[in-house]
Amino acid sequence: MKIIHQTHPEDFVKYNTQQIRERFLLDKLVVPNTINCVYTHYDRMIIGAATPAIAALTLGTYDALKSDNFLDRREMGIVNIGSAGSITVDGEKYDLDKLDCLYVGKGKKEIVFSGSDAGEIPAKFIFFSCPAHAEYPVQLMKASAATPAEMGSAETANHRTINKYIHLDGLKSCQLVLGVTNFKQGSIWNTMPPHLHDRRMEAYFYFDLPETQRVIHFMGEPHETRHLFLNNEEGIVSPSWSIHSGVATAAYSFIWAMAGENMSFTDMDPVNIKSLL
Repeated sequence: MKIIHQTHPEDFVKYNTQQIRERFLLDKLVVPNTINCVYTHYDRMIIGAATPAIAALTLGTYDALKSDNFLDRREMGIVNIGSAGSITVDGEKYDLDKLDCLYVGKGKKEIVFSGSDAGEIPAKFIFFSCPAHAEYPVQLMKASAATPAEMGSAETANHRTINKYIHLDGLKSCQLVLGVTNFKQGSIWNTMPPHLHDRRMEAYFYFDLPETQRVIHFMGEPHETRHLFLNNEEGIVSPSWSIHSGVATAAYSFIWAMAGENMSFTDMDPVNIKSLL
C-alpha cells in the first residue's frame, strides 16, 4: 500500500512536476487480478481498485490500518467502471453493472470482488474508503437511480451531469460523499468555475478516456495553480486548500469522492475564474 502524506500549500508551490506526481497522483491502481490501494493522510482516505479478471479477489487488511479487517473502523463506496461483476459482503452478493455503486458500512468483515466472463473486459471496481464512527447498512444504487444535477453550458464547454450516489439525500454514510460526472457532447471542462471546500478533501478518478488522449488536471491555491497530465484510469488527490478542475483532449468521465467535516454537497467556496493565476 502506497502512503501519501499531507503537503502544506507553501511547500507545494516549490514542487517540480515529478514531486507533484509522487505526492498527489493515483496511478497503477487498475491491474488485472490485483487489488491495489493508496492510503492518504488527507482525512485518512484510501483510494483503491479491484480488478478480478480471472478469479475472485478478497479485500484483506493492511498493516497501516492496524485492524483485523479493512472495514473495522471504516466505510467504503465502490463504483464499477468495467464489465458486469459482483461484490459479496459477508456472504451476501450484489450485482453491479457499469457505473453502479455499492456502499459498504463500518464493521463488515469479508469483501469479495468477482468478475463475469473472463473473455470480456474485466469488472473494474474503484473504491474510496474513509474512517467511520457509525454503522450504516450495505446499499446498492443502480446508475439510473443516482441523483442528477446539470451544471455548466455548451457555450463554456462545461455542460455536464453530476450523478450523486452517496450523499445526504442518497445512499447513507457516516462522512463519505461520492458521485460520477458525465459530460454532454462537446463539453470537456470539469469543475469550472472551480471552488474550494476547506472542510473536506476530495479525490478524482478519471476513466473512459481513449488511451491516446490525456486529462490535464489543475490544482493548487487559486493564486498559485499547477497542472498534471493524467492517463486513462488514473486519479489525483486534492487537499482542502486546493482547487480541483480539469480538461481533456477527448471525452471522459470521472468519479469524485470527498471526506471531511461537512457532507452538504453545496458547501463550496466559489473561485472567480478571473482570479486564477
